[in-house]
Amino acid sequence: MDIWVSTSNSGKLNEYRNILEPKGFKIFSPADLNVFTMPPEDGDSFEANARIKAKAMKAVQPGHWVIGEDSGLEVDGLNGLPGIHSARYAGEKAQDSENVAKLLKMMSIRCGSNRKAQFVCTLVVYDPDGNEHVITGDLKGTIAAKQMGTGGFGYDPVFIPDSYEKTLAEMERSEKNKISHRAQAAKSLLSLMQGEQ
Repeated sequence: MDIWVSTSNSGKLNEYRNILEPKGFKIFSPADLNVFTMPPEDGDSFEANARIKAKAMKAVQPGHWVIGEDSGLEVDGLNGLPGIHSARYAGEKAQDSENVAKLLKMMSIRCGSNRKAQFVCTLVVYDPDGNEHVITGDLKGTIAAKQMGTGGFGYDPVFIPDSYEKTLAEMERSEKNKISHRAQAAKSLLSLMQGEQ
């Protein structure tokens, strides 16, 4: 079964492929279309941004499973920041390393000893009949004092999941894909899709 994921983020796409393709699903993205313009993510929540992306893909791929996703990191000591601005925390064209550097700097200024955080993933899913479903997944943990590990992407080098003593970037890909916020959302997505087959 085909699933269209409305994102140009290669890290996210790879994670969905690693999680869902072994289950018999084929993942497609905007890169598989001749013409597609990703709409601006100007919503005020993860769900709003996910819906913007899902609707844009649904318009060009009606009759298919379509996913719009927005995800990010919420840090308690920063009042939930970077939140929906996670991908552009250090600026509109910021690299992952720049976002992580800004996060660590802001935490050193404002957070004190509170390093609690969570990754959040929200999916807006349209089934082949056009019905909308909203799915969320989260992963709680703490922010490390420095970057550790070379795997993953985004804030993975500084995020230590609860009950672990290593960052997501230090984990094997298969291990991360069992516990991540995206993995939690994908499990719920699988349940939804298998229930409607």
